Amino acid sequence: MAQSNGLAFIFLFAATLAALALRLPKLEQRPMHGDEAVHAIKFGALLEKGFYRYDSFEYHGPTLNYLTLIPARLSSAKKLTEVTELTLRLVPVFFGTLLVFMPLLLVKELGKSAAMIAALLTAVSPAMAYYSRYYIQEMLLVCFTFGVIGCGYRYMQNKNLGWAVATGIFLGLMHATKETCIIAWGAMGLALFFTFLLARRDEGGLHFITTLKALERRHVIAVLLAAGAVSALFYSSFLTHAQGVADSILAYKTYLSRAGHDPVHIHPWHYYLKLLAYFRLGENPFWSEALILVLAAAGFIFALKKKRNADSNLLRFLAFYTLFMTIVYSLIPYKTPWNLISFLHGMILLAGAGAVAMAQMFPAKFARAAVIALMLVGGAHLTWQAYLANYKYDENPANPYVYAHPVYDVFTMVTRVEEIARAHPDSNNLYIQVISPANDYWPLPWYLRAFTNVGWWQEVDEISPSAPLILASAKVEPAIMRKLYELPPPGQRPLYVPLFDGYLEMRPQIEWRGYVRKDLWDKYEASNP
Repeated sequence: MAQSNGLAFIFLFAATLAALALRLPKLEQRPMHGDEAVHAIKFGALLEKGFYRYDSFEYHGPTLNYLTLIPARLSSAKKLTEVTELTLRLVPVFFGTLLVFMPLLLVKELGKSAAMIAALLTAVSPAMAYYSRYYIQEMLLVCFTFGVIGCGYRYMQNKNLGWAVATGIFLGLMHATKETCIIAWGAMGLALFFTFLLARRDEGGLHFITTLKALERRHVIAVLLAAGAVSALFYSSFLTHAQGVADSILAYKTYLSRAGHDPVHIHPWHYYLKLLAYFRLGENPFWSEALILVLAAAGFIFALKKKRNADSNLLRFLAFYTLFMTIVYSLIPYKTPWNLISFLHGMILLAGAGAVAMAQMFPAKFARAAVIALMLVGGAHLTWQAYLANYKYDENPANPYVYAHPVYDVFTMVTRVEEIARAHPDSNNLYIQVISPANDYWPLPWYLRAFTNVGWWQEVDEISPSAPLILASAKVEPAIMRKLYELPPPGQRPLYVPLFDGYLEMRPQIEWRGYVRKDLWDKYEASNP
């Protein structure tokens, strides 16, 4: 027993080190994704003015914003300009690392080896590691979802009121994080139903409905009250905006209509599975989490076998839950790659059980050692991919988890703007015009947050005065040239010169250009001989 516990400790220690090494360093290296920047700007209003209002059309739930107050306060930040990418991304890093430990909630039922393997796979999965550094709601949602499963299962084992309340709290946190929580709730309900169905077939156990009726009413009420209280606190902006609670329900009308009508994000049903199974772009390295897929399939088959021990119900629940989550997310036409971690985590839990089952299939020591060796090689490959994803290909489309992501050129743009501003007497109050159709200028609002006089435009306004510095999508250059050099009468056409030294992209194949008035450019050059 002591040797077994020692090995488990080594596994958990290794998983923790791997998780931190793949999540924590260089959090400011990757350019902010547009979605990250949007959340960051919304957080700025909460930080500086204590203002948060849930928007039923965009931005998802408020937990990300409120929880970001913790690292911001710890770093003494009072303004958005004092907040860095490190401050923001520490939130998903925390929950992504916490998720590594959470199989401990079910270590007895999953089995010590399966739980430790699941912890290690959570730590080194490229997708889990990559999106643990992403300032969006996804990692929080996955963490809270597993909290519901873990605490709910603990409650079903001992009917303790404390586990019931904990389950309710996690349910409320799920709802306060992202509207897609209802997919997980539906999958949990169906998984419970089929789990009880199999248990009844194998053992003649209680019917699903009978089991639900047998729950203590006060415990059910405790779950509902805890869930409702947590959700209402967040959506009401902590009892200052009651409409937010109603809006959190009305939001489903928006999201249901969006699920199949946004052509930009419509992908085939196999999009997620293809990303996980095999992805390669050109001569770049190939990416695959096939090890997890194969082990999860083994875990699924193992779970459905006739009941052999008291833990089979949990495995069956996880198997059905993961299956329904995968099916639903695959069938929804609207797809973004970070959504896949919601069912990938279920696969990882199954993979832990699958790895143990596959090793036990081979009684001969040599064969078993060979299987374990193959798994170790696969685990090492996952770790290598996670390293590449976060530190070498973090904004490169060759990384399957990079999606409509700004490239490093955005740093070049912002650096040049800052240099020009230092040469202007107004400094950061320099008037800047940013022009891009359909407001496609994110994440620039984040990077230009220190500038107090920025105009954001979707098209060239021929009436308003031109700013001394203009940033714009290359698409609108003809309209800018007309405004600068065709519309003004002769003698009133100030000369502009290119702001950048060469070709720059906001995102792959999305060129941006800059223009600076010649007199300001001359001052810049004079101050930078």
